[in-house]
Amino acid sequence: MSTVVAVDVGGSGLRLVVRRDGVDGERRQAAGARVGAGGLDVAALAADARVLLDAEGVDAPEAVCWSTRGLLFLADPAEVLRAVAAALRARRTAVVSDAVASLVGALGEVVPGAVVAAGTGAVAFGSDFSAHWTRVDGWGHVLGDRGSAAWVGMEGLRAALRSRDGVGGGSSGLLAAAEDLLGPCQGWPRRVMTAADAPEALASVAPLVTAAAGAGDVVAAGVCVAAGHALGESLLAAAAGLARPRLVATGGLLSAPAVRREVEAVVAAAGARVETAAGGALDGALVLAARLDADGGLPRHPQYVHLAGA
Repeated sequence: MSTVVAVDVGGSGLRLVVRRDGVDGERRQAAGARVGAGGLDVAALAADARVLLDAEGVDAPEAVCWSTRGLLFLADPAEVLRAVAAALRARRTAVVSDAVASLVGALGEVVPGAVVAAGTGAVAFGSDFSAHWTRVDGWGHVLGDRGSAAWVGMEGLRAALRSRDGVGGGSSGLLAAAEDLLGPCQGWPRRVMTAADAPEALASVAPLVTAAAGAGDVVAAGVCVAAGHALGESLLAAAAGLARPRLVATGGLLSAPAVRREVEAVVAAAGARVETAAGGALDGALVLAARLDADGGLPRHPQYVHLAGA
């Protein structure tokens, strides 16, 4: 019996699924990525995944694909590969950036394409899984993540504060809604500048902005259009140089009509179209794990794909 395992490590949780002879088991979850002064706590994550595998009655699967956030900036890929291989004891192990898994999951297969993901943060990634591997944005809420939920929340709070200060471009509706959510505006700087969960706090404001835009708030609508435009630009930049790529946009922020429409408009102006995502990063990791088992390998890349095993 062939058993392959997919793992996706994100900020909100570690998710794992086992496929036995083509049949997927229950999707299980543990705590998400823990980040300290030394970066990701890889040992703790691998130990959590081992517990989930034990609960599935799996000792040594044929193949594991481990997708993780922070592979480029928060971890040593060689350390992640060693820890995962030792803990999960697979015959073959792949560690990939979550950007790669998100692209494969969005497309449903390993083919040339690009995806832009707009969650708390925002990143676009395009590849032909050969010579072209391009990441755009993903620089975090201070330096980038244009069009993300954190970015929309930040712009919403700025518009709210302009209203409070009595200058142009403000939104009294956003001021009232954000104070209901976060408390008096005098406390906002500390909340979104110094707290460990500042990106999440900013992202929590995004639904207020998208709701206000839907209700006719012109300032909020402008923020949503700007977010969609930024996401569309990132998607096209990630796909630049690919021949006839498939393009996908995904993430919770895309459920806002004003954001989605603008992404589609930017891409349409370039003569392309945006597809609906087939799945997410865990689905992509499962596609890659199955391919690793069947083919004995995956396209390698020194930053995005790392392999170990027979």
